Amino acid sequence: MKRQINYSIIIMMCLLTINNFAQENKNVHKFSMLYSVENTPVKNQNRTGTCWSFSASSFLESELIRLGFGNHDISEMFFVRMSYPQKAERYMRYQGNFNFGPGGQAHDVINVIKNFGMVPESIYPGINYGADNHDHSELDAVLEAMLNSVIKTAKPKTTKVWDEAINSVLDVYLGKVPCEFEYNGKKYTPKSFVEASGFNPDDYIEFTSYTNYPFNEKVMLEVPDNWSFDLYYNVPLDDLISIMNNALQNGYSIEWDGDSGKDNFYRKQGYAVIPENENIDIDDIEEPEKEKIITQEIRQESFDNFDVTDDHLMHIVGLAENQNGTKFYYTKNSWGTKSGNKDMKYDGYWYMSESYVRLKTIAFMVHKNAVPKEIKERLGF
Repeated sequence: MKRQINYSIIIMMCLLTINNFAQENKNVHKFSMLYSVENTPVKNQNRTGTCWSFSASSFLESELIRLGFGNHDISEMFFVRMSYPQKAERYMRYQGNFNFGPGGQAHDVINVIKNFGMVPESIYPGINYGADNHDHSELDAVLEAMLNSVIKTAKPKTTKVWDEAINSVLDVYLGKVPCEFEYNGKKYTPKSFVEASGFNPDDYIEFTSYTNYPFNEKVMLEVPDNWSFDLYYNVPLDDLISIMNNALQNGYSIEWDGDSGKDNFYRKQGYAVIPENENIDIDDIEEPEKEKIITQEIRQESFDNFDVTDDHLMHIVGLAENQNGTKFYYTKNSWGTKSGNKDMKYDGYWYMSESYVRLKTIAFMVHKNAVPKEIKERLGF
């Protein structure tokens, strides 16, 4: 008996497949690049909270290219390894009443470079637990449990070796840090490698923009991952954007810290905007969204009510515009280039609109020479 073929079902399935493909590949925004900075391949932080190290390492790699040292793959886990003991000490000093975890800020990488140096990825991959990809789920749990146990049992006082125990755990999971290594036919220490590169950590500064701090002064930005209490220049919002644009126009990239974990960061589409119509269905639109005008007041309110939080760090490597002339910041992420089994829309890069950046930026880091002259003079450096 012949099986009867239901062609209508086949046709319907084909149409659905075509429609889904069209939706996934629909380009509402047609981007053209205005300025771009040379950068290295996208990496994947995988199951770690170390976006700060991945993004700042990417920023560092672009700076090494700009400085003429060449293209190098710098170890993110070296910065993680050297930061953890300092975080642990701060946590102990506050008797556990302080933030301890995998998160951090861009200046954490700069501070490690100042104090300890840097090493290539090939010298310190930082995976010492039999895995192919980074996964700090167990490491983070062990470290926090150890510290909390020491604090809980510190009666009448702690021992003098708890910090050695923390360092031993870090060595077990991430590997021992080399005192000396050979790279490209030359011998280095982590500090001499920095000296050879020409990278000067004192050349890098951070900016923020909030009205609860005085403008045009250095302020201690009160976000949980600023565990080292580093200072940022606080400038008006328009100046914040001027510094970013001036940097990209003159060949400097930007280490960006902001919020990508809530609304308006559209992972499937690969871009981020602040639509004027908050109820818009991003999957149904056929042309660029009309965006909300972001003022200093709107930005402050979002910071104060925790709508915008210190959520993620990425590396801005270009300035683009869409067909309507709206500016978008071309941003290198650290989530790899695939989402499941599918390639990401822009191969691990994202486009963030100026409105999005005005609202969602917590802070950023740039080379001091990327700052416009008039802003430098006002800030006194």
